[in-house]
Amino acid sequence: MFIPVAQSAFKALRSAQPRVRLYFVSKNAYSSQVEYKPIRSVLVANRGEIAIRVFRACTELGIKSVAVYSEQDKMHMHRQKADESYLVGKGLPPVEAYLNIPEIIRVCKENDVDAVHPGYGFLSERSDFAQAVIDAGLRFIGPSPKVVQNMGDKVAARVAAIEAGVPIVPGTDGPVTTKEEALEFCKMHGLPVIFKAAYGGGGRGMRVVRKMEEVEESFQRASSEAKAAFGNGAMFIEKFIERPRHIEVQLLGDKAGNVVHLYERDCSVQRRHQKVVEIAPAPRLPIELRDKMTEAAVRLARHVGYENAGTVEFLCDESGNFYFIEVNARLQVEHTVTEEITGIDLVQSQIRIAEGMTLPELGYTQENIQPRGYAIQCRVTTEDPANDFQPNTGRLEVFRSGEGMGIRLDSASAYAGAIISPYYDSLLVKVIAHAGDLQSSAAKMNRALREFRIRGVKTNIPFLLNVLENQKFLNGVLDTYFIDEHPQLFKFRPTQNRAQKLLNYLGEVLVNGPQTPLATTLKPAEVSPHVPAIPLDLSPEALEREERGEAKVTEPPCGLRDILVRQGPEAFAKEVRSRKNLMLMDTTFRDAHQSLLATRVRSHDLLKISPYVAHKFNNLYALENWGGATFDVALRFLHECPWERLEEMRKRIPNIPFQMLLRGANAVGYTSYPDNVVYKFCELAVQTGMDIFRVFDSLNYLPNLILGMEAAGKAGGVVEAAISYTGDVSDPKRTKYDLKYYTNLADELVKAGTHVLCIKDMAGLLKPEAATLLITAIRDKHPDIPIHIHTHDTSGAGVASMLACAQAGADVVDVAVDSMSGMTSQPSMGAVVASLQGTPLDTGVDLRVVSEYSAYWEQTRTLYAPFECTTTMRSGNADVYLNEIPGGQYTNLQFQAFSLGLGDFFEDVKKAYREANLLLGDIIKVTPSSKVVGDLAQFMVQNNLTADQVLEKAEELSFPKSVVEFLQGHIGIPHGGFPEPLRSRVLKDMPRIEGRPGAALEPLDFDKLKQDLKESHPNITDRDVMSSALYPQVTNEYLFFREKFGPVDKLDTRIFLTGPKVGEEFEVTLERGKTLSLKAMAMAADLKPNGDREVFFEMNGQLRTVHILDKEAVKEIHVHPKANKAVKSEVGAPMPGTVIDIRVAVGDKVEKGQPLVVLSAMKMEMVVQAPQAGVVKKLEIANGMKLEGDDLLMIIE
Repeated sequence: MFIPVAQSAFKALRSAQPRVRLYFVSKNAYSSQVEYKPIRSVLVANRGEIAIRVFRACTELGIKSVAVYSEQDKMHMHRQKADESYLVGKGLPPVEAYLNIPEIIRVCKENDVDAVHPGYGFLSERSDFAQAVIDAGLRFIGPSPKVVQNMGDKVAARVAAIEAGVPIVPGTDGPVTTKEEALEFCKMHGLPVIFKAAYGGGGRGMRVVRKMEEVEESFQRASSEAKAAFGNGAMFIEKFIERPRHIEVQLLGDKAGNVVHLYERDCSVQRRHQKVVEIAPAPRLPIELRDKMTEAAVRLARHVGYENAGTVEFLCDESGNFYFIEVNARLQVEHTVTEEITGIDLVQSQIRIAEGMTLPELGYTQENIQPRGYAIQCRVTTEDPANDFQPNTGRLEVFRSGEGMGIRLDSASAYAGAIISPYYDSLLVKVIAHAGDLQSSAAKMNRALREFRIRGVKTNIPFLLNVLENQKFLNGVLDTYFIDEHPQLFKFRPTQNRAQKLLNYLGEVLVNGPQTPLATTLKPAEVSPHVPAIPLDLSPEALEREERGEAKVTEPPCGLRDILVRQGPEAFAKEVRSRKNLMLMDTTFRDAHQSLLATRVRSHDLLKISPYVAHKFNNLYALENWGGATFDVALRFLHECPWERLEEMRKRIPNIPFQMLLRGANAVGYTSYPDNVVYKFCELAVQTGMDIFRVFDSLNYLPNLILGMEAAGKAGGVVEAAISYTGDVSDPKRTKYDLKYYTNLADELVKAGTHVLCIKDMAGLLKPEAATLLITAIRDKHPDIPIHIHTHDTSGAGVASMLACAQAGADVVDVAVDSMSGMTSQPSMGAVVASLQGTPLDTGVDLRVVSEYSAYWEQTRTLYAPFECTTTMRSGNADVYLNEIPGGQYTNLQFQAFSLGLGDFFEDVKKAYREANLLLGDIIKVTPSSKVVGDLAQFMVQNNLTADQVLEKAEELSFPKSVVEFLQGHIGIPHGGFPEPLRSRVLKDMPRIEGRPGAALEPLDFDKLKQDLKESHPNITDRDVMSSALYPQVTNEYLFFREKFGPVDKLDTRIFLTGPKVGEEFEVTLERGKTLSLKAMAMAADLKPNGDREVFFEMNGQLRTVHILDKEAVKEIHVHPKANKAVKSEVGAPMPGTVIDIRVAVGDKVEKGQPLVVLSAMKMEMVVQAPQAGVVKKLEIANGMKLEGDDLLMIIE
């Protein structure tokens, strides 16, 4: 009886003697003389994880390991893991380097190599390679060349199977090399058929064909793939078995003729005929069927004289029949699961068998080999499952693996900083889980995959997780249709990757400067605004209420919103009117910063103070916090979602009503929209947390106003119809907008069903005396309707006017907290509160609380120094009574004047504003009509035109677009009609809109819009669709920005605007309980060849780097242009790769879906199709060109 020699003894033998002959008589009656020659060094003619797998086995056996590598792999991990490594294939393409047999043999002979392990893929199934190794006096760790040739030849393998009595599938008698032969076979035997590479496996060059018209194209693509992967494009064709299971049996054979099986693996979970998940043993496989298959596999191996490791693959149909597919005369990718369930190291076994040891000597008799538990292997690849599994290349910015009990990882270049190239297979790491049963093994795998953090390239992990959670998979009910018949596997919860995206944003700011335009050269202050504390009520009574489930101690006190939620808008309005004191609405969250800071205040700073406001200002009428210009500015400049802002504010302030500004039929835009857009907008706003809609029209045009009122009312909101105020009702000479005009308008709005009536004094023109006259007149006519007054303090008389309104019967006035009040903002909250203390109109607001609130905003305001209105405006100015410029426009107009080079002429702009207003007929001026007047005013100053000259030259001047559209009727009809003859002279024969502009617009198809958006943004929400309906281009750009840079709204404002300083440490709270600790470390001085600059950060104590394209420096070097995803005419490369076929030329007409270009990457070919019909205007590629993802291919117009 043979007793295996200890491993240490083998190591001693190897080091002591180059060759030893040992004779054995094995106990299974095979009588043979087997030569044992210890192997001292092994060269692995391969790369990646399989090379490292063999190196590890060699190290454990005391054998020197030798690697070869291509030029493209000089930084690859496998060359570093070997004891020695040598370059092969210099100057050759990446794959061909590893197919260069003479050079590999030369490396072996020059460096005293004893044996060659082929791994899998490349040369592993090339009999000429095995023969060349042996002819060079080396040992080939694998079957004999004859067996490799016969088993690699699909036809010869079929003959051998027939001879051994193993069932086969009908197929061609020999390799097929032309599409004509393929077509003939298909016509003779019928469809479906499967094309398979005659001289290789692994799913390369494999196609299933079900339609006769697809035979020729599929054959050409499959043959081309096979030739690229194996050096030979010959194909084997056989009938395709429907709904089979793919079962393979692992074998080991020795030189003495012993063969054992190591049980089977289920490889049915496949995509494109490539295995994705493998299981050992095969679940739910009847024992009698397993026995038949394993016995057939062993019988075939003995028949052909098989030695070393190999696999026999079968298809099993639903009736329990099985058919031979092929023999893989090599180690397979999924050998790991067999190792886990049997405890046998297959690679070490290969080496020992190559040395001359027999299976009995190794202890491998069939009765000794028993499976234990279940093992699952998942191949984590750098492929994007959401984009048809296209290979993804690039730099691994972050790599963190899943580990723990029962988890094994086989990988190669899986580490932060590794470069994933397009030249080789997309496999990144093999994850193997082993447990007592299938469900436990799947649970371990699921947990491990969820622990992975891979950034920089996309992976198939989301898809693998879906597979592992599928009930059929967990129950072992599998066949090769598993993936095709479970489309839910492709529904992924998008990975957020927030931290890395934020680092990319910070790197972008540091390299290329601010990502939002700064209005001035001033920098944000280096302060962290103090948020006043909110004391918790921990009294016994409060704790008892919490125990009873009534209210948590952290909840703010009840406010007016509780009545609105419980009883509805009518009861809300009635409650407001019943109160005897003056109520306040705080505009700090919207109009105040729109007026003072160019609408740039971010959600980050609003949300920080929100809990304090909820606890301390619960007696407010409302917070004005949304709508108007804040909507598009959030998207356009702050790169944040206005809907998320509203939602998050509502979470923090559940008790105070929110009010927004709705521009009637213009919603929150600057033009007219289809009616259903306005209705849908209001509905979504209420669902997200909005309560009160201040509905106005920029011309007081009733049809537009009433549409907005109806939309807000139908949505369930409080309708606060607003009359936009201009002129002076206390001046009898101002007759166009007299008292009767306003009272008549009030009558119409009350009649239309408004809950609250608002006077919107957008320019601050309402003087105290006029306020008394106007409010008294309306109150007398409508004693039961709540009246709400809005003004701006541009003249400095705002507080006096609001007090006059209160005395005349107004219920609510608008104020801003002291540090955000005055000038073009609203009157001071503190001043109004103090003025009414101890009077019947006492607001009930604590002045000390106002002071604390103001202190926060005083500090916060300094963060927005680049947008500070005091840069150009030092104080209020009573000339507003002359020019009538709205407060929200005043500072914006000033910034625009500076940007247009008219800063020194702002006084002229103000005078021109008055003249422009009169030219246009003395119109109501509020967004968007105020923009019309402002554009005309700046046009006049730029061109040095007087009002008379404008009128005189109107037919020949090129007026601003907004002016032309106003005169056409795009925003409605002004009170008193359009100005003549100006209108006729400007428009000439241009079309005019009669009546309400939106009435003639077709309803917007939201479903179609959503589908169109999903082509570029698969994970959009209904909110994004709504934003796009209002601002298509702005929303599209925002969505691309968000996908690239993540939640930038979580950054502190200074960091967001100008980036961190080098060496600065700061924190970013992504969500409750998840805070990143960041530090900006350094920025590389040298550029990468592609124009990138490397920026270094420390995140949570770990080094992270990002590569940012330096947009200035790149102008000096040639870089292939990228396709702009926001421009549909630009066709980009869907994956990195090489151009192998261009099917169009400049000037060609193409149809949507027409093949344009064929790319090859990672041994996979992809046809790029036309995204739209049109004409090819420009080609940016040539055959053989190597591309990166998103490189511009062509422009189709």
